[in-house]
Amino acid sequence: MNSLHPGTVAVHAGQQPDPATGAVAPPIHLATTFRHGPAGERLGGYEYQREGNPTNDRLREALAALEGGATALTFASGMAAMTTLLESLPAGSRVLFPDDCYSGLRMLFSEFLPERGLHVETVDMGDLDAVREACARPLALLWIETPSNPRLKISDIAALAALGHAAGAMVVVDNTFATPLLQRPLALGADIVMHSTTKYFGGHSDVLGGALVFARDDDFAKKVAHRLHVTGAVLAPFSAWLILRGCRSLGARMAMHCANARRLAAFLAAHPAVARVNWPGLPTHPGHAIAAAQMRDFGAMLSVQLHAGREAALAVAGKLRLFTNATSLGGCESLVEHRASVEGAHPRSPQDLLRVSVGLEDADDLIADFAQALG
Repeated sequence: MNSLHPGTVAVHAGQQPDPATGAVAPPIHLATTFRHGPAGERLGGYEYQREGNPTNDRLREALAALEGGATALTFASGMAAMTTLLESLPAGSRVLFPDDCYSGLRMLFSEFLPERGLHVETVDMGDLDAVREACARPLALLWIETPSNPRLKISDIAALAALGHAAGAMVVVDNTFATPLLQRPLALGADIVMHSTTKYFGGHSDVLGGALVFARDDDFAKKVAHRLHVTGAVLAPFSAWLILRGCRSLGARMAMHCANARRLAAFLAAHPAVARVNWPGLPTHPGHAIAAAQMRDFGAMLSVQLHAGREAALAVAGKLRLFTNATSLGGCESLVEHRASVEGAHPRSPQDLLRVSVGLEDADDLIADFAQALG
């Protein structure tokens, strides 16, 4: 499917008609165990659900095709995918993370990875000189998140991949905000792509999942697969089926998400109560040129910062009617969240910031809702 457009791949990858019945919609295989021979021969290719499942295999095929990877793994959540990957590194490994990133990842590398013997550092991934300096010492893995959560920082994937590889490191990109419909990190030099498939892949706020897509089916990919098998953070078949179903409409949904975000960002950027709109599609965004070069569109996540600070941000969040105050993103409905309030005892997000997941409602209605909330 390499010659097809991503939207076409999303509709067809992993969606072949069922060979047993001809059903166009893939079936769900819920079995936890599969019949084998007296000596453990895998008569149908499977043994136990934790080790492998036909529904998960269809989803893995689709994800690998969409990202242009050699193989993919699916997990019970995005956090499970990140944890399994990072805990597959040897003890003593040094890992470089972005200074702006998902709070769950920050908790993972601050609280738990040091217990595993990993050495963790953070750096502004937009500052290539700082990254180059950080890569001067032995490095096992460079983690990129672009656009970042929640400040929507943009990192130059190709440039960072070159720096990471020169240091002998693997390069991982969290592509959750963009999806492979907008950005394909493996084509830009990354080794592994991570997704919270809970978000845009699922698309309806009703399924939890995570994934890793590997550029090569190498020894490290097999090591991560083995850890997944043994530790058991597997994706349930019904969840895999829901995410696979979400793939079919991903192209259409992303087009409308992005179109709505473009209009809302323009409105907010012109509003006198707004100090800053973090959305890479705006020409004023410091990462706009890089985003335009490495993304097909600019995504539907944005954050808005208010002149009047925390209390004003909370007041706006409380007045919004169409935007639901809720965690997560990528569903049909628009969401808003005061990130600093949900990041625990040591928040890193600015107190004046609201993170916005722009949904599939009519853009005029979304703009009107923010207009009345801003006053």
